[in-house]
Amino acid sequence: MQNGLSVDVEDWFQVGAFERTIDRADWPALEGRVEANCDAVLQLFADAGAKGTFFTLGWVAERYPALIRRIVDAGHELASHGYDHQRVFAMTADGFAADLKKTRAILEDLGGVAIRGYRAPSFSIDTRTPWAHPVLAEQGYAYSSSVAPVVHDHYGWPQSPRHAWRPVAGSDLVEWPVTTARFAGRTLAAGGGGFMRLLPYRFTRWAIARMNEEGHPAILYFHPWEIDPGQPRVADAPIRSKLRHYSGLSAMAGKLRKLLADFEWTRADALLPAQQDRARPWRAAA
Repeated sequence: MQNGLSVDVEDWFQVGAFERTIDRADWPALEGRVEANCDAVLQLFADAGAKGTFFTLGWVAERYPALIRRIVDAGHELASHGYDHQRVFAMTADGFAADLKKTRAILEDLGGVAIRGYRAPSFSIDTRTPWAHPVLAEQGYAYSSSVAPVVHDHYGWPQSPRHAWRPVAGSDLVEWPVTTARFAGRTLAAGGGGFMRLLPYRFTRWAIARMNEEGHPAILYFHPWEIDPGQPRVADAPIRSKLRHYSGLSAMAGKLRKLLADFEWTRADALLPAQQDRARPWRAAA
């Protein structure tokens, strides 16, 4: 079974762990490493013959237009990650709509392709944003991968479905959550990112195999900075943020190589028709 491979394209200073430590106004003065790290990711994918989806910040695209063209020219899907990593639940509906429109215009102009997919920064679509999916549907997005059906201190909508679902009546929009696993009556985050860095590789492999056994493709995500152990250290960040961000960086590239070899991977949009066919409506209880 083919699985969905995705990359959240953001730089090391744009992450949720540092949002209260590094001011957005200081971003332009910081060392940019996202282009070199994305090129390393592109090479990993090329070596494995894999295609993926690059959920990209508009802020990054504006500064590295040649990178956007390399992503598209290599046959990968270009999708939206919002403009500057603002969490959706921190916006209004109008602000969210403007963020989507602005980012899509940037990506489509630079990439020369239609933008059909969206992933919210830090999986920030949840019970606080009942307007988010309708706004995505109104703007014609085909799918979102923005809900984490888990309990987490930064995000999560634990009551939501683990598999693709339809959040807006009368719309073809699909919400496709990143991979989770059921164990001992609990839903465990298993879709990549920090969980992949911190936990043994065999857990990620088990979770993806389990998802495939259930008859569903997995969808994995990671960030370019996660394969960059040499990135700058934020000295005044909280200890918890440092542990969350820096742990396991040196092992991540090796884990990705194993994963690329152990499973079949493709773009999220290549798997979307099957997800649309299987997705069923779901609404949170009032």
